[in-house]
Amino acid sequence: MGATAEQYLQQLDAGRRPDLPETTAGTLRLDMRDDGSTDHWYLTIHDQQVQVARSTEDADLVVGAARWVFDQMANGELHPGAAMLRNELTVQGNMRLLMLLRRIFAGPTGARHPRELGQRAVDAREERS
Repeated sequence: MGATAEQYLQQLDAGRRPDLPETTAGTLRLDMRDDGSTDHWYLTIHDQQVQVARSTEDADLVVGAARWVFDQMANGELHPGAAMLRNELTVQGNMRLLMLLRRIFAGPTGARHPRELGQRAVDAREERS
């Protein structure tokens, strides 16, 4: 297993993230439960940037789950939508923001964007011509 969700969030770069929609803004609170305690992470998304803090403030979307669920999402092993459908996480608030978690957390190891694969196929075809 790779980094934990906590490690990933601590080192999350606050710079511009072109993979986030430009018009999307909001706040998410991640409630990670483990051994009877809960850690709270507060993410503010604005202008394709993500700022991370530790806070219990209300957010536009509150996502709660066991720590291992967040760890798997951080390592690209679990999609937030699939976790929600399996009742592995709970959500309360603006559901549109839930899919941003997939863009904030890393994808699976070795994963590539479909456009990248398509461009490689076009490039290979042009080289053969």
